[in-house]
Amino acid sequence: MRILAGALGDCVHVAGVTHFLNLAERLGHETLFTGPATDPESWADMAHEFQPNVIGVSYRLTPENARLALEEFWAVMKAAGLAERRFVFGGTPPVAAVAREMDIFEAIFDGSEPPSAVIAYLKGAGDSGHVAAPPPQTLIERVHWKAPYPLLRHHFGIPARTIEPTVTGVARIAEAGVLDVISLGADQDAQAHFFRPDLQNPKSTGAGGVPLRSEDDLRRLYAASRRGNYPLMRSYSGTAELLRYADMLVRTLHNAWCATSLFWFNAMDGRGPLSLEHSIRDHLALLAWHGERNIPVEGNEPYHWGMRDAPDVISVAVSYLYAYNAKKAGVRDYITTYMFESPPTLSNRMDLAKALAQIRVAETFSADTFHIWRQTRTGLLSYPVNPARARAHLAESVYLQMALHPALVHVVGYTEADHAATAGEVIESALMAQQVIETAIAGQPDPTTDPTIQTRMEELVAEAQVLIAAIRRLGEKTVADPLSDPATLARAVRVGLLDAPQLQRNRFARGKIRTRAVNGAILAVDEDGNPLAEKERIRQLGLW
Repeated sequence: MRILAGALGDCVHVAGVTHFLNLAERLGHETLFTGPATDPESWADMAHEFQPNVIGVSYRLTPENARLALEEFWAVMKAAGLAERRFVFGGTPPVAAVAREMDIFEAIFDGSEPPSAVIAYLKGAGDSGHVAAPPPQTLIERVHWKAPYPLLRHHFGIPARTIEPTVTGVARIAEAGVLDVISLGADQDAQAHFFRPDLQNPKSTGAGGVPLRSEDDLRRLYAASRRGNYPLMRSYSGTAELLRYADMLVRTLHNAWCATSLFWFNAMDGRGPLSLEHSIRDHLALLAWHGERNIPVEGNEPYHWGMRDAPDVISVAVSYLYAYNAKKAGVRDYITTYMFESPPTLSNRMDLAKALAQIRVAETFSADTFHIWRQTRTGLLSYPVNPARARAHLAESVYLQMALHPALVHVVGYTEADHAATAGEVIESALMAQQVIETAIAGQPDPTTDPTIQTRMEELVAEAQVLIAAIRRLGEKTVADPLSDPATLARAVRVGLLDAPQLQRNRFARGKIRTRAVNGAILAVDEDGNPLAEKERIRQLGLW
């Protein structure tokens, strides 16, 4: 597509229009800039010579002057035989209001919309000249469509006695056009007892999220999202009858992807009824089920260990284990999540080092049949309660995350430490994240080259390989592939190869490991607080 654009009449402000043209060029369009303060006759001459499909007009002065300038411009366009071309306008909100009254522009941008709105125009308008077509409705297509910007996702589910506040909120978020993915946060009974109403506790309705109780509830929530920028929809996975729950989410929500783990969401963490080994077995089956249907899968395994104060090396090792098992199960598109500030005592340097080590071990499995997509998010436990400080934390965290060049950013609302975000707070948090992401994409310094970060990354990769080898050794005499054997993996937790301080007195885990923040990294330590190398920590378990 050819695009001719510039500033009209006496307007010399060209930053917005040149940004528009630069983005158009990055998306493969041929462009020509008229320059600042271009009179209508010169515009007509350039249009006849360049033969654009789209003519972009920018004006950023007063509304009164804009009306006169646009009327003169349109008269010249009609006289020059150019009125059948497609026209787009950009300006300040008051001037954009004048442009809307003239009814000649197929799209109008006033600076309040996210970059994705401009991308939607440049990618979605096509030859028809209409911008109404919704963005792609599958995850991978939408990732490619929105590049170079990452998709934005946010959990949303109002803890209430009914789903009505969440239905209203989903519609409001969709109309705002700030999120690409709305993740429904279901309450605990929905996750554990959706198919067993007799086990649901009426007193717990809405505890922790939206009380989904029927397939019609999910269909209503999906219908509420069919407006605005048509965000993808997905929901928490079930913690019982996993395959039946997954099938229900696909049929009702068109579940964009499945989020699951290996070691969590079961009796070990109190999130479900299954034993650890049974849960691992069912999660592996869940991976295979989605792989057979070419539905992406998200692994949230590593950060659950970090949230329980496990040493960094365990988070890295389980990144390897999850990617290994996802690929073996036939998953084709794997979303690997890097939750920063988990635990909050990590320094920025050591946070990045841990994430880079996770990337190193997981992405060794990348192949033509196994694609890995990076998703980042702010630590659930890291937000200050004070709203002003929390907003600042959201911004600084997202900026750090952008060093990983994620395909998705899971925005965690700044209200997390106090309450589940309302629709308005979701929108506000997403707008803050958008601003930070735009700044980073425009030219962020690369902190990953920091020698301290690189040294720590290499150390973690080496230590994780020691732990992985120990887990393999644990089951090598009884099974062909210990790393995908539920009994071996459950035993690795029981004997303490995989352990976390918050697993004390847990019947499925050893719960004896000690950790401490040392120079911003989370290390296993002995009784005196001295750091333990992984070989020594494993030796002290007395397994062999």
